[in-house]
Amino acid sequence: MAAPMERIQVLDEIEKDIITCLQCAAQALLELSKEKSGQKQAESNTSQFLRTLSQVESKLSEQINYLTQVSTGQPHEGSGYASQKVLQMAWHRLEHVRSWVNELDRLKASHLATPRTATGSVPNGNMTSSGTST
Repeated sequence: MAAPMERIQVLDEIEKDIITCLQCAAQALLELSKEKSGQKQAESNTSQFLRTLSQVESKLSEQINYLTQVSTGQPHEGSGYASQKVLQMAWHRLEHVRSWVNELDRLKASHLATPRTATGSVPNGNMTSSGTST
């Protein structure tokens, strides 16, 4: 079976094929809406639309079959979702711890930058020893 990234690439290709289908259909309709439409051009766009639509149907059927196998518990290559979620949570915890450490560093720096006096009074506080302002 294909790896998860390969499955995503296949889905991306399917999406591009669907866009191509829509463009071919639009071109065919545009050609048919003209007063002097080119039947050959409209037929060409229509056949391209049908070919691409057939490819989309086939590729989507393969994807649906794969999902059916996975959901029924049959063996497959495994899911990367759990591992990805664990990794995301670990990064989140790491960032949280970093912010805590940065905050502690900031508090430490501000605490060390504050001059202390022997009596323990607050510098530039204009307080008397009784704790009232002057």
